[in-house]
Order: sequence, then structure tokens, then C-alpha cells
Amino acid sequence: MKELKITTSFTVYEQLEELPEEILSLMQKAVESRQKAYAPYSEFRVGAALLLDNGEVVLGNNQENACYPSGLCAERVAIYHAGAIYPDARITAIAITASSDNYEVKDPAPPCGACRQSIAEYEIKQKQPIPIYFMGKSGKILKSDSVKNLLPLTFDSSFL
Repeated sequence: MKELKITTSFTVYEQLEELPEEILSLMQKAVESRQKAYAPYSEFRVGAALLLDNGEVVLGNNQENACYPSGLCAERVAIYHAGAIYPDARITAIAITASSDNYEVKDPAPPCGACRQSIAEYEIKQKQPIPIYFMGKSGKILKSDSVKNLLPLTFDSSFL
């Protein structure tokens, strides 16, 4: 029997001002989108901003529903919207930010499992990794060079 070790690595930015200018602008757009989230049930607001290789920025925020599973996360709102209006564009970066109406979110909030799978699908589709920057409302920002850091054993079409 062998042991399989999987390691991940992240870049840590202690404050927004440390981000590259283009990513700082992207994160600021994610913050603006987060503030428009429809989150009357969880009161947990998430904003996402995608930078595409055509220069466009596509935004998303979480959209909740009284029938909880029917809602959609910010990341998937943005990814599916980008796929619908710019089907040939590649995603070059994703910025994600989360806040709560009830407490200060200081730790970086990573994408949920369903969003990780959706990001993985687009990484595979475009044959290049997507850098993901994520943060809470305040505090440090983490950068993952690829969703594979967050979802190392990815299920993809090769299994079908």
C-alpha cells in the first residue's frame, strides 16, 4: 500500500493594496457586486468578478430562494453568465469576497464545492488554469493559481 500526499500552496496578501492593480480593481468590482446580493435568508453575501481575456468583467452575486436548494452562488452566477454571453472567452482571473449582516467575515471565504466543480469545468474547457483570489469582508486575501489547489482530485469528463 502506498500513501498519496497532496499539497497545495497559496499566495497570501495581507491587505488589498498588495494586490496587482488589475486584480485590486477586479476585487473592488466583486465587493460592489457583493453589496447587491439577494440574501434575505442567510444574510451571507458573496460577490464574484471574472476577468475575461477579451477585457470584459462579468459580475455575479448570490441569489437566494425560500426553497433553499434553488438559490445560486455568486461564482456560478458569474461563470454561467460569462459562458452565455462570451462563450469563446477565457476566464483569466476570479475575485471573490464574502460578508455577513451578522458578524465580520475576516477569513478568506473560498468557493463552495459546487462552485469549485464549475470552475474546474471551465479550467478544463479553456485548457488553462484560472487564478482565484478570495477574501472575507476584511483581512487577508488568498490567491490560488488554479482550482486544483482547492479541488485536487477533480471529477471531469474523462470519467464519463
